[in-house]
Amino acid sequence: MSRFRMYPTSEQEEQMLLHCSHARYVWNLAVEQHSHWHRGRKSAPGFAEQARQLTEARRESEWLRSGNQTVQVQALQDFAKAKAARFTSGFGEPTWRKKFRHEGFRVIGDDRVPEFNPDGTAKVNVKTGKQVMARAVVVQKINRRWAQVKVPGCGWVRFRNTRPGLPDAKTFRVTFKNGQWHAAFAIIPDPIAAPGTGEIIGIDRGVKITAALSDGRTLNCPQLTVKERAQVRKHQRRAARAPKASAQKAAEYAKVAKLKAREADRRKDWCEKTSTMLARTYDLVRFEKLNIKNMTRSAKRTVQDPGTRVAQKSGLNRAILAQGWGLLRRRTEHKAPGRVEDVPAPYTSLRCSACGWIDKNSRKSQAEFVCSFCGFTCNADTNAATNVAVGQAVRPRKTPSGTGGATPRQRSSVREPQHPTGVGIPRL
Repeated sequence: MSRFRMYPTSEQEEQMLLHCSHARYVWNLAVEQHSHWHRGRKSAPGFAEQARQLTEARRESEWLRSGNQTVQVQALQDFAKAKAARFTSGFGEPTWRKKFRHEGFRVIGDDRVPEFNPDGTAKVNVKTGKQVMARAVVVQKINRRWAQVKVPGCGWVRFRNTRPGLPDAKTFRVTFKNGQWHAAFAIIPDPIAAPGTGEIIGIDRGVKITAALSDGRTLNCPQLTVKERAQVRKHQRRAARAPKASAQKAAEYAKVAKLKAREADRRKDWCEKTSTMLARTYDLVRFEKLNIKNMTRSAKRTVQDPGTRVAQKSGLNRAILAQGWGLLRRRTEHKAPGRVEDVPAPYTSLRCSACGWIDKNSRKSQAEFVCSFCGFTCNADTNAATNVAVGQAVRPRKTPSGTGGATPRQRSSVREPQHPTGVGIPRL
């Protein structure tokens, strides 16, 4: 997706909000129809039947008739695609869309352009013998920084063109969140070519340091400033003291959401720039394999079996999610497909990158690593990133047969050092 910030006029914004309402209403009607289905009952209507019902509803409802039919039909088509992909997308059944939270609609291009095969020849319809004409979004360039796109019922809407050239897509989606309009064009950018230097980089992700590189550099994801965090707490206190369901409470929560949206924008911008840098600089990028979903799971557990230190775990979860670990990994894979690998995380932070000795006592603190055997001193995160750059799993050597395998906690810290090749790791 190529996403751009839109700047509509007041009249255009009013019409676009109406499009959001119509798309959300039609989507929720489709969800309600399918929610009544159960085994033994006649199947819910498909896209063709729902489109016919939408035509009848527009004939009877003046509010629906005042909107754009293309936007409403596209909402039904999006629902049909979500319903068909509920087992493969990972999101499950389509759910209700709420006002102020799911504001958006999809627009299909009105322009017609000839379509070609991958080899450059014209794509011809077998039955008619004519060239196939594909849809395209109408986009015009205003100057070096600004462009405009045609939105049904709104005319030309300006957006900030932050990429070279104009987006060439068949459809685009308009979204509204925290007072900002965005247009996401359905195109897949070309991958970044490898530099060809043969360099391999290992990345260790953490909370104190977002990304520690094996070459010694440390990268930190930008957060809210101290002043902005104080403003968040101030507005949260005011919202807590305001009367329930009052305009004052909603206004204070809106200010909090605006500040947190600013933090999310900074995180996304940092992930985009960092992933582009990694894809352009290194031939192979190796990340420490982390199960972020399990790491940020709540500690509340159940009423019968409550968890401990729930508030502390919640704070840790927020700190982890604020670093953008998953987004950085995904965007790097998108920009450098086939050049990103995951390295198992066990023992990467306990192994000495100089001699291969594994000892939990070598990790003196969050930032200090001093090998208990060879005395090698290094930043703990940089040492872990160097182990990740090796690209192989770090495993402790098993005991002789008949004595069973020794767990990391059972291993002695004073026994003879293990050779790096003994655990399947080459020397650095």
